[in-house]
Amino acid sequence: MSEAKFDSSAPHLHPAREWAGPMSDWGGHLEPIDGRSGNSGRLLWKGEDGTPEAGLWICTPGSWRLTLPRDEMCHFLAGRAVYRRDDGEVIEIRPGMVVHFREDWSGDVEVFETLRSVYMLR
Repeated sequence: MSEAKFDSSAPHLHPAREWAGPMSDWGGHLEPIDGRSGNSGRLLWKGEDGTPEAGLWICTPGSWRLTLPRDEMCHFLAGRAVYRRDDGEVIEIRPGMVVHFREDWSGDVEVFETLRSVYMLR
């Protein structure tokens, strides 16, 4: 059974891994490499000044450049990708991973299978 309460004192949706309720089209990436990847999601919360922000993010296969302006915590629920940091570090994303990307993390991202992640930006 799907459940979503966005006007709650604790906004929530269930099940996040399969939730197919209304999503917003968040468009393409700011610095695409191959131009294929798109983003959609559902915002759970965003503070008045834009932080913090939390929600569900879905990203289709493709590649792009990424520089994070804020800390971001992601719990990847589905999909497969590689995050290649500019210093050569490689982070292989797979379902069940939790990753904390620090502010100013910079590198290339390549998504092989559609990612689904719950995230929080600080």
